[in-house]
Amino acid sequence: MISLPSLAVGLGAAGMAWLGYTYLKKDPLAQFDLPLGHLASVDSPEGKLQSERGLKDIIQRLRSNAASSSNLSIKRRVPIIREAMETFFSEAEKLCVCDFTAVDAGGVSAEWVVAPGVDKDNNRRLMYIHGGAFFAGSPKSHRVITSKLSAVTNSSVLAIDYRLMPEYSRRDSVEDCSTAYQWMLKNGSQAVGKAANILVAGDSAGGNLTLVLLALLRDTGGRPPNGAVCLSPVTDCRFNSPSIFSNLDADVMLKPLASRIARVPKFLLRLSARHLARDNPSDPVISPLLGDLSNLPPTLVLASHDEILRDDGRRYVNKAVASGSKAEFVYCMKMPHVWPMFYPELPEAELAFQQITDFLNRHL
Repeated sequence: MISLPSLAVGLGAAGMAWLGYTYLKKDPLAQFDLPLGHLASVDSPEGKLQSERGLKDIIQRLRSNAASSSNLSIKRRVPIIREAMETFFSEAEKLCVCDFTAVDAGGVSAEWVVAPGVDKDNNRRLMYIHGGAFFAGSPKSHRVITSKLSAVTNSSVLAIDYRLMPEYSRRDSVEDCSTAYQWMLKNGSQAVGKAANILVAGDSAGGNLTLVLLALLRDTGGRPPNGAVCLSPVTDCRFNSPSIFSNLDADVMLKPLASRIARVPKFLLRLSARHLARDNPSDPVISPLLGDLSNLPPTLVLASHDEILRDDGRRYVNKAVASGSKAEFVYCMKMPHVWPMFYPELPEAELAFQQITDFLNRHL
């Protein structure tokens, strides 16, 4: 008869062997690490100097902001990070000259963001899904982006305040995105009725939700948007992308959140990923990279070469193209995560919005 201690040792060894095999086997998504995408850069001496000065100041502010909660548990950091996101861009927000109007988007809190000169009768609408690691952020924290997007896309922007973790689940967030999108199809910032052009955009966690929404609309027969834009999206919540580790030291914005993950042995990350997502990270509703990427609307993904989510975006685009969808990946060097938030401080932020304009002009 096998003793209980022997059985426990045997099961433990088998479990470690399975985890080791999972870690060592070849990543099938590595085939989508190439091509690299399109490099966009600021070439003028004046622009480069402005970028260097802007980055120095931004990095100092980010590090100072992160220091206040670096030693706290995730649970205790949540309210601090939420408050920080609401105030970090308050000075830049003062430069926004848009109209901001609170609205109930079918039961989802939201606001319309309309830049001066935008056609409010509304031939074009854009739903924006903010980032914040699924537990922070709001329409207010992202007004720099939504204001600029309204101007450059000539759209009324519906910025939604979806339910956040840990109070709610990731699937609650997806449900809110779907509900608000269906509402926007029928309602503009002033006019009621259909719009000729519908767009969806999001950053980081909001980029993830944008891509999940595209697949959901395709699978349920809903009206797809005419195009989508994702800024530094997370597409693989298993933490499998190479840049998660290779860019950790370079990513000044996400390093405070990701440093603890990096200390976990790679073969244990799947268990950690399931815990953090509170769901199955291999489900395409959580990790859109792992789903069917065929028959999707034209999608532009932008990411920094030096951020940990670079390869999440690159792999998504390359897999989408291989699946027959129209998608483009554009990257900038030495930029922080979701650098368009730092408009007008960084000239690369203006460059990113120009890339968005050019992409939409080609596909709409």
